[in-house]
Amino acid sequence: MNILAGQRVLLGITGSVAAYKGAELASRLTQAGALVDVILTAAAEKFISPLTFQSVTGRKAYTDADLWGGEGHVTHIGLGRAGELFIVAPASATTLARLANGLAENLLSVTALASHCPMIIVPAMDAGMYSHPATQQNVKILSERGALFVGPASGHLASGLVGVGRMEETPVIMGAARYIFGRNGTLSGKRLVITAGGTREAIDPVRTITNHSSGKQGYALAQAAIDQGADVVLITSSSLAVPYGCRVLSVDTAAQMHDAVMAEIKDAAGLIMAAAVADFRPVSSSPEKIKKEAGLPVIQLEPTADILKTVGEKRGSWPSLKCVVGFAAESEDLLTNARVKLHRKNLDMIVANDISSPDAGFSVDTNRVMLVQKDDSALSLPLMTKDEVAEEVIRHIAELLA
Repeated sequence: MNILAGQRVLLGITGSVAAYKGAELASRLTQAGALVDVILTAAAEKFISPLTFQSVTGRKAYTDADLWGGEGHVTHIGLGRAGELFIVAPASATTLARLANGLAENLLSVTALASHCPMIIVPAMDAGMYSHPATQQNVKILSERGALFVGPASGHLASGLVGVGRMEETPVIMGAARYIFGRNGTLSGKRLVITAGGTREAIDPVRTITNHSSGKQGYALAQAAIDQGADVVLITSSSLAVPYGCRVLSVDTAAQMHDAVMAEIKDAAGLIMAAAVADFRPVSSSPEKIKKEAGLPVIQLEPTADILKTVGEKRGSWPSLKCVVGFAAESEDLLTNARVKLHRKNLDMIVANDISSPDAGFSVDTNRVMLVQKDDSALSLPLMTKDEVAEEVIRHIAELLA
């Protein structure tokens, strides 16, 4: 599943030193399978050549010369009506003013008037320009019309000043594009709570009891769910790049994850517990670092709250919660242990993987899993990337919620 494949994307490039980032964006969109039609303003051509965009997209890059050419009376209509998403990146202060006030002075702005698709605007300008009342008024107008603003970020600018005005990075813009295209997916209108990463239980201010979970599979599930239109809450102890459109709650301990899950599932349609939650924690944590000179410490452990078991026992308390999915990381008797866990915790599905395999499980980018359903049926998936595994899991969840 590639949500960008075959999509017609209009990419407007305006007069900004950040125009080189627009070339990177055009390249990444094309690599993802999108059909990218680039429109450069006259000012943009001062910074970057149309040939650059033609080289990375394999398609004609349009300039104002095309507006006044032999097909000038239809070029903007054809582009505008064919586009399924209009991204303006970088968007200068001048272009924001044109778009907000409907000034059809160049091919980019007249195409924007002719288009009927969603628009993503990625501002890029120097210190003080974005915060100027005139620019902010234009941002307000465009936002009220439905434009999605991505950035700007704060940092060092072309003038040498530091402030808000940097064009947002390509992965974030790509995430916003995926978010837009996924809004009408199979999980549209559904709210999912997803957990990711391994929890940490303090022994002292320096040491913790934890595990090898990186959170990669949980984050991949969040992205796959967003691609299918879900509203996602990600509860995580990891610090990976967050999928665009995802609300993140950062936790550290099993108790914190328990409290966050219980608070968030009240109006959720589904819970996916991909996190590797600690089963044990120290009965007490030393307020000071334990010195090795004091001898070998004795650490007494107690069980943590079993989040999935608690949810399974109280499912009737949350009428909207129609699907609960767990993960089973096992080193032996994979299917048997997964089925026991599935029924003991009253789950709808469990994703089981053999952590003894070097190409699956913790930290690596691939996984080999088995999807076990409530009727004890099991689907064994071949070695896949964690993104591909996530797409399969989300597809099955969408079927359960249907």
